[in-house]
Amino acid sequence: MSEKPVRSRLRQLDAAFMQDPHSLYAELHGDGPAHQVVLPPDLPVCGGQPVWVVTGYDAVRAALTDPRLSTDLRRTDPLFVQNAPDSDKRGAFSASLATHMLHSDPPDHTRLRRLVNSVFTTRAVERLRPDIERLTHHLLDGLPDEGVVDLLDRFAFPLPIAVICLLLGIPPGEEAAFSSWSRALVAGGTSEAAAASAELTGYLRDLIERKRRAPSGDVLSTLVAARDHEDRLSETELLSMTFLLLVAGHETTVNTLGNGVFHLMADRDQWEKLLADRSLLPTAVEEFLRIEGPLKHATFRCATQCVRIGDVDIPAGDFVLLSLASANRDPRRFTRPHDLDVSRTTGGHLAFGHGIHHCLGAPLARLEARIAFDALLQRLPGMELAVAPGELRWRSSTLIRGLRTLPVRLHRT
Repeated sequence: MSEKPVRSRLRQLDAAFMQDPHSLYAELHGDGPAHQVVLPPDLPVCGGQPVWVVTGYDAVRAALTDPRLSTDLRRTDPLFVQNAPDSDKRGAFSASLATHMLHSDPPDHTRLRRLVNSVFTTRAVERLRPDIERLTHHLLDGLPDEGVVDLLDRFAFPLPIAVICLLLGIPPGEEAAFSSWSRALVAGGTSEAAAASAELTGYLRDLIERKRRAPSGDVLSTLVAARDHEDRLSETELLSMTFLLLVAGHETTVNTLGNGVFHLMADRDQWEKLLADRSLLPTAVEEFLRIEGPLKHATFRCATQCVRIGDVDIPAGDFVLLSLASANRDPRRFTRPHDLDVSRTTGGHLAFGHGIHHCLGAPLARLEARIAFDALLQRLPGMELAVAPGELRWRSSTLIRGLRTLPVRLHRT
């Protein structure tokens, strides 16, 4: 006789959760791996909706590869549409920008990912090292010798945007609007997100047409050729793939840099440890990703059939979030999980996901982070937070884990 499933207690998430999700995750670690929650009501579009959150390292890792948890937009889109105040705008956003590989299952996912896999291998992105180093030092050259600056605005945002624009073949000077568009889409209000969606869609359509008229051997030109000459993706998929590479391609690195600097500034001993031995940088970057990765959760899933996780049955049709942040601070997997330790061996963290949806841009994000932190340690060894850590605010997003600002005080040496 099978064991009866346990009924999960419904928890209301709020603004405090957005600022400190780790307190709730720590509480949930002892209460099974599957939990019903209601998303904070002020989130754009999907705010106030009931979903399941899966926590704990083993459960999240297994769920990331469970084919019964679908990322297909045709299954997950009702979560957003049912609460949208303007269905036309929401529909346009879904069709134009969201039909990409993160929102698809095999075989579509396999076909779409294969188109860009070779661009983001470790060997391929290593060829970008000279350009990344040049861009990094150019941005640092532009910082003042003394005073307070927002390191997100002056360094962590513009660096990965410049790199991904270089990769895609976006002309210099056209990347300026991407930061505001990305912030609005990820953590803005409903009207802000709709406006950014419309503006970005228009820009990308124009950019694709320019690449059609004058291909330049970059990634976007290759994707346009795959659309026009090989018929390997639709026009909507082409637009959505471009959007994904632009936004996801820089958001991951922005938050890896910002979150890592935040934790180092909050724990000066670890900063000093890296100053004394920069050979620790590869393990340090992995530790930044573990303790405060760029994503709180993986993209939304929908259960295609009843899925038992732990002693809870998640009904078919319910929506599921997989907590990467919880998995990476699971005390059953990592000792002293809330402590930053730049010499820790953190193999197996889930900051970039796992399985077929493992972050395509992970090799690029790692390379950018290692170059950026090496330059910060070399050029700004006396840098410190300009405010108390508790005064900083985090972006209000279901998926993204990133700061709104990162004010630091510079002391050039």
